[in-house]
Amino acid sequence: MTDSTFQTKIKALIRDIPDFPKPGILFRDITTLLADKDGLRIACAAMAEPFKDKGIELVIGAESRGFIFGVAIAHCLGCGFVPVRKPGKLPYDVISESYELEYGTDNLEIHTDSVKPGQKVLLCDDLLATGGTMSACCKMVERLGGDIVGVSFLIELGFLNGRSKLSGYDVKTVITY
Repeated sequence: MTDSTFQTKIKALIRDIPDFPKPGILFRDITTLLADKDGLRIACAAMAEPFKDKGIELVIGAESRGFIFGVAIAHCLGCGFVPVRKPGKLPYDVISESYELEYGTDNLEIHTDSVKPGQKVLLCDDLLATGGTMSACCKMVERLGGDIVGVSFLIELGFLNGRSKLSGYDVKTVITY
């Protein structure tokens, strides 16, 4: 399947919901893609493909949809998976990183022993919007000594310029709106 063919198939499975979660926002709903066995398989393979021969040892996914894609990508690449969670959800020692939201800040956490120094890491999430979530994830991985090989997203909202917060990383997206 060519790049344009799988992009067309994936886009056709993403539902647009106007005015969610507030007026003026066009929400890209991936639940319809996730429910389609071929669409899910194609999406995960497309997110993993650019990193197949990069020696990835660990995939890290951000809560919550990053978990869905992260585990599947880790399976494709033959490596492990580590979740990045919202505060208070992980049972062991953690490090934390704050990031900016539209109105205020939030935090993410990762276990202190989840990334080994020098370990080759791929980070992933379903959506690159403003870049705040993934920037925080990258900072934590680097604090733990991980070597970030790349960052993979299913969707990029290019008009929000989130990629600018991830300069210096090999960022790949399957679909850009």
